[in-house]
Amino acid sequence: MLKIWTDGSCLGNPGPGGWAFVATDGVHSAERSGGEKNTTNNRMELMAVLCAVTAAHRHNEIEIHTDSQYVKNGMQTWIKNWRKNNWRTADKKPVKNQDLWQKLDEIANTMKIHWVWVRGHNGEELNERCDELARTAAEQFK
Repeated sequence: MLKIWTDGSCLGNPGPGGWAFVATDGVHSAERSGGEKNTTNNRMELMAVLCAVTAAHRHNEIEIHTDSQYVKNGMQTWIKNWRKNNWRTADKKPVKNQDLWQKLDEIANTMKIHWVWVRGHNGEELNERCDELARTAAEQFK
């Protein structure tokens, strides 16, 4: 199974931001990163996962490791009600980052995703690597 670690970073919130993912099948691995000039941390966390699942489109089943409760809870719990409520939150406000959530939801429905939450900045090698890549990408947009 393809295992993917993701992370987002923002220098200020909002501010310059970066996203990154590292994917491995146990034999081969790949790293990707990017960023934006004016964004938020949550948006970069979502971009990391969206870019990762887009790159993994040929896989039927993947495992996403994220330190973002926002992304994990959004995909596992909140998104069902957002869809039902025409992309409104429980307090009837528009869902933030709706464009990214909708794209991620569309792609996620074509594969089985296992969500694994990891504690950020806790020494897990590939999570730390993603953090480094995302911060470096954000720096390029200062």
